[in-house]
Amino acid sequence: MEHKVAMVDDHHLVRNGLVATVNSLGGYKVTMEAAHGRELLEALEAADVEVPRIAIVDLNMPVMDGYETIEWLRANRPQVLPLALTFDATDEALLKAVRLGARGFLLKNARPEVLKNALDSLISSNFYYSDRMLETMKEHPELRTRQEVERERVMELVTPRELEFLQLVCSPEEMTYEEIGNIMGVHRRSVDNYRIGLFEKLGVKSKTGLVLFAMRWGLLSTDHP
Repeated sequence: MEHKVAMVDDHHLVRNGLVATVNSLGGYKVTMEAAHGRELLEALEAADVEVPRIAIVDLNMPVMDGYETIEWLRANRPQVLPLALTFDATDEALLKAVRLGARGFLLKNARPEVLKNALDSLISSNFYYSDRMLETMKEHPELRTRQEVERERVMELVTPRELEFLQLVCSPEEMTYEEIGNIMGVHRRSVDNYRIGLFEKLGVKSKTGLVLFAMRWGLLSTDHP
C-alpha cells in the first residue's frame, strides 16, 4: 500500500528533488504538487481529487505561505497530516507551525532516512516527534494535546524490554513467542512475563490487542521517542 503525499514548495528544483526522494522511499507516492498554499487548496477542492494522507508544506512561500496553508488544512481537511518543512530552525517558527496545526517539523537538509522516519511516524501515530520538537514542546507544555499527554503517560508505563517485545510482536514476520525469545536472548518464561505485564499495564487481553494498542500510540518503531 502506498500512502499519498502532497508536496507544497515554491522552489521547483527543491520540490522536484523532494518528490523524487519521497517516491524512492517505498510506501509513499507524491500525487499532488503545488507551488504555494492557494494552489494546494484549489487542487483539494476539485471534485474528483483523491485527498492525500500527508502534506509536506514549506513554511516560506508566496501567495499563501506554509503557516496559512497548515491552518487551512486543520480547518478544512483535518484528515491531511501537515509536515512543516523549512530551512528556518528557530523555536518561533516551530511553535507557530505547531500552534496552527503542524503534526511535525522537518528541516530541508534532512537525510532521506530522517524523512522516511517522519513519514512513518505520521502514519502510525499522526505526529512526528523530532528531538528539536520534543525539546520545544517540553519547554511549552501548553502546546501538547490530550493525546500527546496520554502517549507520554503510556511511554512511562512501558519498560525498554517490554517495548522491544511489543515491537517484535507487531513485526510483519508474525514471529512466535519462542522466536521472539531467541531474538531477545531470553527464556520463553521471560517472554510470557513481558506479555502478561503488558496485558495488565495496557488493559488488553490478546496479541491482537497489543498490536492495535501499539499502532494507536505509534510504538512500532524504535525511532519513535
